Amino acid sequence: MSTFRAPPGRAGRLRLRHGLDIAERGADLLDQKLRILHAEHQRLQRAEEAATRAWHKSLREAEAWLLRGLLLSGEGALEAAAEALDPTDVKAHWASFMGVRYPTNVSCTVPDRSPTAAAPANTALIHAEAAYREAIRAAAEHAAAAAAIRIIGAEVLSTRQRVRALRRHWIPNLREALTHTELALEQSEHEDAVRRRWASSVLREERPRSQ
Repeated sequence: MSTFRAPPGRAGRLRLRHGLDIAERGADLLDQKLRILHAEHQRLQRAEEAATRAWHKSLREAEAWLLRGLLLSGEGALEAAAEALDPTDVKAHWASFMGVRYPTNVSCTVPDRSPTAAAPANTALIHAEAAYREAIRAAAEHAAAAAAIRIIGAEVLSTRQRVRALRRHWIPNLREALTHTELALEQSEHEDAVRRRWASSVLREERPRSQ
């Protein structure tokens, strides 16, 4: 049985038809949104995979230079070189897509070493510092790409659930309710017609008697 309740008669039929039309148009729009979101999600997955490769490559290079520097001058040289560096500033830039906000890219500012600060103890540590700067930027880009995938992926899932609810629940129930209403209205109109014909025949039979 339908879970919808509508006023009886023509008013109920109009309300159900209107509701069904809205539900069907809404499902079509959500289907279109889902296709667009799915395509964007696939694009973001490719971008995230590329960002992951870039991050891992730059990190491996930085770690290789760091290991050389440590072998040459020890951990004390690394600690001395790190003291002269300021924290990195990372800022995400956001955009809206199909009503969903997600990070599109990042600005990563890695402060330069102060001119008055002592230089790293060996060339390998200098290369390591430069390589880690690139690794930090790559990591920030990867983090933004991963966040975008999570956000768009969640919207894909939510939209798919809404479409499924409309297609499998709301629209079938509205159609069922409309069918019941139309059948009830048709039966009521048929009964009214039968009563009118009966009343008309009774009047015709009584009219000669009165004369």
